[in-house]
Amino acid sequence: MPCAVRMYGPPRRPRSSGLHARVEPAWRTGVSAEDYPSPVMDKSVPPRATEPRIRRRDRHGRGMRGPVAPPQVPLAASRGEVFADLVQDSVERLERRWPQLADIEFLVQDVPYVKDTGGGPGELLSDETVPLGGTAAARDDLPARIVIYRRPVEIRTKSRDERAALVHEVVVEQVAELLGLSPDAVDPRYGED
Repeated sequence: MPCAVRMYGPPRRPRSSGLHARVEPAWRTGVSAEDYPSPVMDKSVPPRATEPRIRRRDRHGRGMRGPVAPPQVPLAASRGEVFADLVQDSVERLERRWPQLADIEFLVQDVPYVKDTGGGPGELLSDETVPLGGTAAARDDLPARIVIYRRPVEIRTKSRDERAALVHEVVVEQVAELLGLSPDAVDPRYGED
């Protein structure tokens, strides 16, 4: 049995056979407004206010758009801001044990700058070669710097807790490298889950 298709909505008007009345503009027919007196057309339209109106609703009547969440809610924080907070928490945890970390500048960058290794355009980097962090010793007027790369860390983790643990490990490793110590000496809980 063939499937029946139903069309819902207003009924369609039958198509004309080409014999339909043509509507002509008034200037072609010679009919003017004086030929059809109307009390509605005789009234003048009041002028519009010159100052702009305050819009209380959008054009669909749903109200003005606002923020999805207030700024205090974590939903309003971007991924970069959340990641920077994780790095800050890790640094504050280490500063209690190592007060000299106050002189070190901690930075968060999205991705590391990878220098050309000279292998040609077809050379691919493996996961082991992408750094999660980096250090720069103090020079002239610049303090020592530790850089944590956000995207490589985020790619290697699935949850916020995993990300926080990996960020702390990377910060500990970079501090240890800068101070010339082992990571276990910087944080005795290094490597523990």
